[in-house]
Amino acid sequence: QVQLVESGGGLVQPGGSLRLSCAASGSISRVYTMGWYRQAPGKQRELVAAVTGGGSTNYADSVKGRFTISRDNAKMTVHLQMNSLKPEDTAVYYCRAYHDWSGSVYWGQGTQVTVSS
Repeated sequence: QVQLVESGGGLVQPGGSLRLSCAASGSISRVYTMGWYRQAPGKQRELVAAVTGGGSTNYADSVKGRFTISRDNAKMTVHLQMNSLKPEDTAVYYCRAYHDWSGSVYWGQGTQVTVSS
């Protein structure tokens, strides 16, 4: 069982930066693929970025070159560095842990990111 708690959201002006963090209560060993998803009002939840246990990363086209995902298995944390933020990045951001062997999925409660002047 893995529990995930996100932090770091808030209000930022366009062009600004935020760093989201996801702390896991259980082990997020290399068998877990960790990801950040977001959901804007009236829209479906979408993948923002993911990182495998081996360090391979995947990004949505809309955030490539602006966002960076990283993980620290020893500290059981996952981060999302978001630069050059745009109003369309406004959403609730969720951390997700996916167990590569069993297919189990765990979600955090989400953190609000609002990009507005």
